[in-house]
Amino acid sequence: MSQQTTDSQAQASPPDGDGKYMTILEHLEELRRRIFFGAVFVVVGLAVGAYFGKRIIGFLNEPALRMVPNFHPTFIEPMEFIMTYFRVSLLAGAVIGMPMLIYQILMFVSPGLTRQEKRWVWGTVLGASCLFLLGCAFAYWVALPPALRFLLSFGSDVATPQIRIGSYIDFVTRLIFWTGVCFETPLVVMYLSRFRILSWRTLLRRWREAVVAAFALAAIVTPTIDPVTQSLVAGPIVVLYFLGVFLAWLVEPRTQPQPAPERPSPA
Repeated sequence: MSQQTTDSQAQASPPDGDGKYMTILEHLEELRRRIFFGAVFVVVGLAVGAYFGKRIIGFLNEPALRMVPNFHPTFIEPMEFIMTYFRVSLLAGAVIGMPMLIYQILMFVSPGLTRQEKRWVWGTVLGASCLFLLGCAFAYWVALPPALRFLLSFGSDVATPQIRIGSYIDFVTRLIFWTGVCFETPLVVMYLSRFRILSWRTLLRRWREAVVAAFALAAIVTPTIDPVTQSLVAGPIVVLYFLGVFLAWLVEPRTQPQPAPERPSPA
């Protein structure tokens, strides 16, 4: 009996060898506590976003002000500006509180992961966060100004643009968000190779299809029809694709999976 208990404990030991055991109720209590802390930070982020809401809207207006010095958006409905204000506050709260919420989730699942899995998870989260922020910065400082220049100047000789604040903020936030998502391309390409879905050689050989897909994706995520903005978004996606191929070459398993041994046929 003692030997069976020892064997059972050895089999149930955590993969990283920390020796900590928790019951189901303790796991649920820890999950509740971590969700609570994550929700607190989201609420704090909402409060911060509400306090700085007008400044955030002014920050989003700056690219248009650089293109059109007398740019002044309007609202034509009584609730339009306040709804835009609250939408910006919600987005700011999500941006501020989401890192802590993700951290709490990772800390909850971390005890069940091996050391190698922990390195992959934390590295992926860090890399995805950096790439997303890089994409948002690229959209704001590089892609957005020429897009606004084209949209606000096209036809301005025959009509005066009267931009609604709600539609303008929606346009800017969508462009920034989806450009940030597109900048996750290297991680997607890398994991295609890591999980043996496509080898890095296949990914490199299909670069022409990747270029076409990059321009198609740029046409979908950019709310404009001008080729300048689409090219500014598609170009970095192509570069990031080749970066992903390089990462795939680094992480692709070098050894082929061993075939399962043949079972002897029954006599």
